[in-house]
Amino acid sequence: MGFKALPTLISLFIALLIWFVIPVPAGVDPDAWHLLAMFVGVIAAIIGKAMPIGAIAIIAITLVAVTGVTNDSPSGAIQDALSSFANPLIWLIGISIMISKGLQKTGLGARLGYLFIAVWGKKTIGIGYSMVLSELILAPVTPSNTARGGGIIHPIVRAISTSYDSDPAKGTEGRMGKYLALVNYQANPITSAMFITATAPNPLVVDLVAKATNSQISLSWSTWALAMLLPGLIALIIMPLIMYWMYPPEVKETPNAAQFAKTKLKEMGPVSKNEIIMLAVFGILLLLWAGIPAMIFGSAWAVDPTTTAFIGLALLLITGVLTWEDILTQKSAWDTITWFAALVMMATYLNKLGLITWFSGVLETGIGHLGLSWMPACILLMLAYLYAHYMFASTTAHITAMFAAFYTAGLALGAPPMLFALMMAAASSIMMTLTHYATGTSPVVFGSGYTTLGEWWKAGFVMSVVNIIIFVVVGGLWWKVLGYW
Repeated sequence: MGFKALPTLISLFIALLIWFVIPVPAGVDPDAWHLLAMFVGVIAAIIGKAMPIGAIAIIAITLVAVTGVTNDSPSGAIQDALSSFANPLIWLIGISIMISKGLQKTGLGARLGYLFIAVWGKKTIGIGYSMVLSELILAPVTPSNTARGGGIIHPIVRAISTSYDSDPAKGTEGRMGKYLALVNYQANPITSAMFITATAPNPLVVDLVAKATNSQISLSWSTWALAMLLPGLIALIIMPLIMYWMYPPEVKETPNAAQFAKTKLKEMGPVSKNEIIMLAVFGILLLLWAGIPAMIFGSAWAVDPTTTAFIGLALLLITGVLTWEDILTQKSAWDTITWFAALVMMATYLNKLGLITWFSGVLETGIGHLGLSWMPACILLMLAYLYAHYMFASTTAHITAMFAAFYTAGLALGAPPMLFALMMAAASSIMMTLTHYATGTSPVVFGSGYTTLGEWWKAGFVMSVVNIIIFVVVGGLWWKVLGYW
């Protein structure tokens, strides 16, 4: 059979239970409820590994098209089911994976890896902190967290891991790659929370806060950065230690790393022409992802992050650094495009059909009836907002659907506008920690195969708790010192 019986039966049972047994709540479109049943069933199948995730995605797309939950017209239903394949974020993820092949093929990735090892390689945890520092330096000028964590940092992580013979294909991911991959990813949400320009949805948060407060609260770049600086730095310092405790690498100390790296670099010889081209393309990608041309010459020179990725891949194909055969053999890229598109599509239509709005309203009313003071009520709202991200495959979609309603509810319950704005802004990035589909970076790093789904979700939940405690407690005190509330 092409599927595992037990997890398949469990996921089917859950989906059928929601569809046929649990009554559709008042105010909810039956189609939205039925789509929720399919979405929950799909997530259960993915968690239980009923089939390869790409195969589950194909079935999900088929079910949405056949059931017509999004559109009564058969042609409209299949268009809806396939709609996310036109989503630029999906292709940014896939193209980033394809570009990373160039770092492997040219040897540039290995060369960079050995250089990192020579400097920070005495201990694996030191390499982890070097990845964190790289994330932090790039974050203010890289508006695409996917480009930063998935396109820039992750290929280096893979190169370093491979140089220590840590390869999922060999069953040696535990040597180093698992730890570094988790540090690579978990740094991404934290740095995204630290700067308005560190991830695309942050300006949307600024806009929604301004609208909810009639422009009384206007978060500037410097205000945001100063507010998130202390809690962000503490979170970045603590996170690699927690990952080290949860998933300790088998290779902990490498006392001969410097000499080992120098020997390997000598064996590689001088930098090749293709490595120089790859490095130049890498530089072009970084400049365009950081928006440098637009900063210097004006908005007319702005380039979309996905367009930038296509430019990079096109240059690698034109120069012969990569061939079309190389692209076709990138199974993880095509697999990721398929499953992430399916999840984004389902999450998008859960929002469009009104289920998310209904869910938000139920939570607001319920918390309001508890008679709590503003602080515990707002913490409950923030936690509900954060953990609702298990139902989303896009931070932008999540923020668009829920931020305004939850923030307004908090203000109505008496929360200080600036304090609650910063709490919700932090939660809007921290929620990326949770799943392997939470944001664009997650499928890139998860797709490299260094962690299992269970390990990823466990690490994500633990870090969500740690991060939210840091940003609420330390952040709240820091914001008080700054006079923000």
